[in-house]
Amino acid sequence: MKLYQTTLMTSLLISSLSACQNHVETTSIANDDVNQLQQTALSSSLGYDIVESLTVEVGPRLAGSPKDIIAVNWAMNKLTKLGFDRVYKEPVQVPIWERGEAKAKITFPVEQPLVITALGGSVATPTAGIQAKIVRFDSLEALQQANPEDVKGKIAFIDQKTERHITGEGYGKSVGGRSKGAVAAAEKGAVAIVIRSIGTDHDRMAHTGVMRYQDGVPKIPAAAMSNPDADLVNAMLRRDPNAILELHMSPKNLGSNTSYNVIAEVTGSSKPNEIVLIGAHLDSWDEGTGAIDDGAGVAIVTAAAKHIQDLPTKPARTVRVVLYAAEEIGLMGGKAYAEAHKAELPLHYIAAESDFGAGRIYQIDTKVNESVFAEVQRTIKPMTLNGVALGNNQASAGPDISMLPVLGVPVASLRQDGRDYFDYHHTPNDTLDKIDPAALAQNVAAYAQFAYIMANSNIVLTPLTSEIKK
Repeated sequence: MKLYQTTLMTSLLISSLSACQNHVETTSIANDDVNQLQQTALSSSLGYDIVESLTVEVGPRLAGSPKDIIAVNWAMNKLTKLGFDRVYKEPVQVPIWERGEAKAKITFPVEQPLVITALGGSVATPTAGIQAKIVRFDSLEALQQANPEDVKGKIAFIDQKTERHITGEGYGKSVGGRSKGAVAAAEKGAVAIVIRSIGTDHDRMAHTGVMRYQDGVPKIPAAAMSNPDADLVNAMLRRDPNAILELHMSPKNLGSNTSYNVIAEVTGSSKPNEIVLIGAHLDSWDEGTGAIDDGAGVAIVTAAAKHIQDLPTKPARTVRVVLYAAEEIGLMGGKAYAEAHKAELPLHYIAAESDFGAGRIYQIDTKVNESVFAEVQRTIKPMTLNGVALGNNQASAGPDISMLPVLGVPVASLRQDGRDYFDYHHTPNDTLDKIDPAALAQNVAAYAQFAYIMANSNIVLTPLTSEIKK
């Protein structure tokens, strides 16, 4: 009996050691694949080649415009040629808005030309233009609290500077003036609104971006002026608070058109119905060539998935690349995707979006159930070898996937260094030369590692029920 017990214990020990060895070997193989992905991406020019192709062969691609459809066709052809297992598109209805011309000048007390641009969705001025006194506000909140008698018949000027941060958080503090300023000004009786550009640069060019009207509130023209010109207007107002601004703007709203979300997949080997989504948006504003916003994101997620596609063994889950339509004018592609795939959302294992330029990724945050957060961090630890620190469980997710957490889908935010992003964002300066190829490759490596690790993870990422709105 004693001999039997000894033999049994020895057998169990050998079995246990064998299992541990197999686990170590499996982990080692997985880590080898993850490290190989990193090295492949860092040594590849694929990401840069993709964004160069998009900016040179398509260029600016405003949602609803003819260039938008050219971009969709470019994406379908590019993804097909890259050899993804499945490439398809899904329709998204989008409005058609044309920028037209935008001119402005101070006419009193001294004539001074100003550099402005129409905000996306703005109406035009009358053909003869608008001439009115300027009334200045430090912020949207200050305008909202103003006495209507101080605003009526004037051009409201929101003069809030955008702070520079690695996280880009200054944008969130000032962007309300762009999106909500026209409604606030019109409610006070203003005839137009001009804002200081939502940007951190000192260049004499204006930042565009979408704005909103509200039913029942008069639609007034809305524009942004360059930061140096905002400084000039301030200096004018200090000399004479009765300074007069003249505006001429000719944008047009021309109905609607059909755009598309463009989708490519690396089909999973054992769990093909479960999805790891990595996305970016295909549209851009029409002032620059859309290189950093969001050609870089298109290149990052596409190249990352291509490197996974080329591995000898496919990951367990499907890696899905989604190039969203019409993000700039209201997350229309993101909303359309969530609606079209609502029955499939429980099968979305995790999602991440690249839409913050091409600065190096310095940290990865997640939004998963707290019970598995520590395990997720251990699983993605190989990403630290690519300079990516393990962050918190408070990921904000990208714009087009921002609606997914409340629908139960876990998300991740791969945080990019955004200190110079708002120097170029939504301006004519958003061009290819602003992208550092080495930094872009580091992004590709990070997304490839993230998507591959998550596509092979054994962690049970249950739906984010705490996030779901009742």
